[in-house]
Amino acid sequence: MSEIRIASRYAKALLDLSIEKGQLDAVKADMDMLARTFGGSRDLQLMLSSPVVKAHKKAAVLTILFEKEISKLTMEFISLLTKKGREDVLFEIVQSFIDQLRAHLGITSASVVSAIALDESSRKKIVALAVKMAGGPVEMTEKVDADLIGGFKLKVGDQQVDSAISSQITGLKREFSFNPYIQEI
Repeated sequence: MSEIRIASRYAKALLDLSIEKGQLDAVKADMDMLARTFGGSRDLQLMLSSPVVKAHKKAAVLTILFEKEISKLTMEFISLLTKKGREDVLFEIVQSFIDQLRAHLGITSASVVSAIALDESSRKKIVALAVKMAGGPVEMTEKVDADLIGGFKLKVGDQQVDSAISSQITGLKREFSFNPYIQEI
C-alpha cells in the first residue's frame, strides 16, 4: 500500500478519534507543532525512516522529544504507530491530518508571495480577495521574494492571481520576441 494511502487512513482515524473525544483543538495544536518540528529537522525524518535504527529506539526518541509537549491522545497515537512499524510515515500522517482537518472545517489554503513584507492594510485586502476567491474561510501563509520587484502572487486552492512586476516584464519580453513587424536579417 502506498505511503499516501497509509498516511491518509491513519490521519482520518486520528481526526475522527479527536472529534469523538472532544480534543480536536489540542490534537490540531500538536499536529502543527509536529509539522514545524519535522519540517525543520531533516535528521529526525531520516532517523524515523531508517531501517537501521530499531523501532524501540525510535519510540524512545519520540517519547523523549514530545512526551511533555503534546497531548496524551497524540502521544498514544505516536506510540501505536511505532508499535505497528509505521513511524516512517509519521511526517506524512501529520501533513495529511492538517489537510483533512482543513477540509473538515471548510478552510481553504492560500499563500501570498510579495516583493516586500505586507503591511496590515495590504494584508486585509489580500485576505478579503482570497476569501472571495475561496468562497469561505482561508488559512493564509505569507512569503517575501524580492525577485518579484513589486506586486504579489496569490494562490488560493488551484486559482492564482499574479500581479508581480517580474511576471509582467517576462510577458512583455515574450510579446516583443514575436513581433511580426521586425524582419530578421
